[in-house]
Amino acid sequence: MTVSVEWLDDWDAIAARAGDALDRTRRPILFDRLDWYRLMGTHLHPETPPAVLHADGGWLFLVGDGPGRAVALSKWYGLAWRPIIDEPAALAAMLVDAGRRYSRLILNPLDLAEANRLDAALKHAGWRAFTDRVSTNWTIDVTGKTFAEFWRERPGQLRNTTARRMKRHPLAITIHRRFDASAWADYEAIYADSWKPSEGSMPFLRALAEQEGAAGTLRLGIAKDGRGRAIAAQLWLIENGTATIHKLAHREGAKEISPGTILSHAMFRAAIDEDRVTRIDFGLGDEPYKAEWMDTPNPIYRIDAYRPDSLRGLAGIGRERAARLVRRFRGG
Repeated sequence: MTVSVEWLDDWDAIAARAGDALDRTRRPILFDRLDWYRLMGTHLHPETPPAVLHADGGWLFLVGDGPGRAVALSKWYGLAWRPIIDEPAALAAMLVDAGRRYSRLILNPLDLAEANRLDAALKHAGWRAFTDRVSTNWTIDVTGKTFAEFWRERPGQLRNTTARRMKRHPLAITIHRRFDASAWADYEAIYADSWKPSEGSMPFLRALAEQEGAAGTLRLGIAKDGRGRAIAAQLWLIENGTATIHKLAHREGAKEISPGTILSHAMFRAAIDEDRVTRIDFGLGDEPYKAEWMDTPNPIYRIDAYRPDSLRGLAGIGRERAARLVRRFRGG
């Protein structure tokens, strides 16, 4: 059976073609929705039109990234990426067609299942694929647990340190479930005064917070000290039983009182006891503190795929093979 593939590079045209197929009502995961991709494209790739493949109800969201190269439409804020596919034949057809336009694809972040599926599909479509582990996603299943039960399972050092800090430095904590301009101003001020580098696009985060606040999934936690100054902030989204921690920051000058830990205690308690989530996702990154709150490390992968029938593709394959030989020689 022949599958027809079309390329779309305009967000309004994509929306018209998708109808409600990529809406919140049809896609339970944020990273599968058109409004997520549109925010990403508009704010993070403003000068580059999307390169979106559509075939038989399937979607592949890419963006051009130099001559002969495309990357997954994801960037800093994307905690997951995958083809949106109902029929396997659609994925095969789109990857074959992508090979007519590009000599290299960079696809990430991918969980293990997606990495395996894409690796097999790419090779079947004539690509040479190289898969590398690039990060970790920490999660925990809290099905049926109260916060008290969850907290008893955490390391003793975390529980004891948090108790001491909370007693010595009581903070006023508010968790906003709708977008609040004043709270958002606090978030931006905290982030600007934190240990973290400047955001790639604060307007993107604000647009996401406004969008999810309207949908009722936003949880924006702000912690203030005794003087009423906001010193820690966390941006969570809660939907369909899963709480996802997207961003957290505290003022560098307040780190000795551990405001982030105190705020985390409140955010986890609200998610478990009030929202009754069954799963908490700490996003990407293998920072040691995440293991204190979570219990399951999930590997995250990146695929670099090349067309062996193009000069650029052959050069890329050569570089990948050489890099792997060097790592093997060095024991990496």
